[in-house]
Amino acid sequence: MLKYLFMIVFLIPLCLLNNSWWLVHSLMFLFSFIFMVCVYSYCDLNMISYYFGVDFFSFSLILLSFWICSLMIMASCSIYLFSYYSNFFVFIILVLLIMLYCSFSSLSLLSFYIFFEASLIPTLFLILGWGYQPERLQAGIYLIFYTLIASLPLLLVLFNIYNYLNTLYFPLLFDFGSYYFMFYVFLILAFLVKMPMFLFHLWLPKAHVEAPISGSMILAGVLLKLGGYGIFRVMKIISYLGLKFNYFWLSLGLSGGVIVSFICFRQVDLKSLIAYSSVAHMSMVIGGLMTMNWWGCMGSLSLMIGHGLCSSGLFCLSNIIYERLGSRSMLINKGMINLMPSMTLWWFLLSSSNMASPPSLNLIGELSLFNGIMSWSSFMFLALIFLSFFSAVYTLYMYSYSQHGLYFAGVYTFTLGYFREYHLLFLHWFPLNFLCLKGEYFFV
Repeated sequence: MLKYLFMIVFLIPLCLLNNSWWLVHSLMFLFSFIFMVCVYSYCDLNMISYYFGVDFFSFSLILLSFWICSLMIMASCSIYLFSYYSNFFVFIILVLLIMLYCSFSSLSLLSFYIFFEASLIPTLFLILGWGYQPERLQAGIYLIFYTLIASLPLLLVLFNIYNYLNTLYFPLLFDFGSYYFMFYVFLILAFLVKMPMFLFHLWLPKAHVEAPISGSMILAGVLLKLGGYGIFRVMKIISYLGLKFNYFWLSLGLSGGVIVSFICFRQVDLKSLIAYSSVAHMSMVIGGLMTMNWWGCMGSLSLMIGHGLCSSGLFCLSNIIYERLGSRSMLINKGMINLMPSMTLWWFLLSSSNMASPPSLNLIGELSLFNGIMSWSSFMFLALIFLSFFSAVYTLYMYSYSQHGLYFAGVYTFTLGYFREYHLLFLHWFPLNFLCLKGEYFFV
């Protein structure tokens, strides 16, 4: 595991060079492919070094982190073109990648917690340094305080576990049985806020709307997945209590997802619509993880990967329009098919993946989550029907509103998409739809 870590660390001195933007970008893609080829085996922990190692679940998420961070550099080309502290920007992205890599490959709960929290700091720098509106300070404070306040009880619980077991090493943890109730809540709350779950989701749309494109991509693509990964890891300790109390999170998550879908219908800001749709998708992932069965857990993994690619691609599309028109309002961004006809194809492809139509990874994830959640309780089909249906409705609303109709009369000049932008969208869409052919990979 350390060799990959050193590969990223040795990229950092390159940030000091002038015009190193595309060099770092190309090397990060190279690392992604090297990591992709080195799949060892599925069943157990591999590549174990001191406190680091990957198993199947974390391998997929580390690969997603590599991929999204490489695409972030590609999407943020305007920072490079306008010399907007581009070297420092690349440095921040590399630091963020190191934090994500370490948190997904940690074998100890404490080091996972440390890197899980540390990944907030580069994200905050991205929002504060390269965000668009003056409200970005408030958005950054929301992000920090929501996550930190929910995470402090988790740290205290980790000390408690260490006191009890004398280890925080993942493979050596075992079920605590009927420990006390607050232990269960504190252990899981930090990850639920990070996911984010309904009622704790207010920081997410705010952070997305204020963040630059790179911040939105990493938030939607990888940082939300830290919460799901954390729940998957700690469920082992609290499975006994989980059997008693998980029904609460499951029902709150799914009904919250339906309510958030209603919120999506009323959005006039393109970015906040995509951000709220992330909350609706993640509520299904919470439902799958809380069932604690194989279908639910593996389905939530495939939906997390699919959503990471799809949501990130949609944010790229909204940014492409924002760079042309200087606005994210749906009233101004309509009728795009008249101005950028070839970009409409990409809107269609990524929107259809967002509503889990075949052949996308989201479809595999949602089908297995249906299986997992309905095997837990067949009454849940009501919430799942509404979630599925409404996700198609708001995605269709977003697509048809932004692409069809008369375009805004105030548009003065316009350019079609650059090759870089089509390439960026292709690299989001291709793995999203072609991993579907390897569906059994997620259900080993």
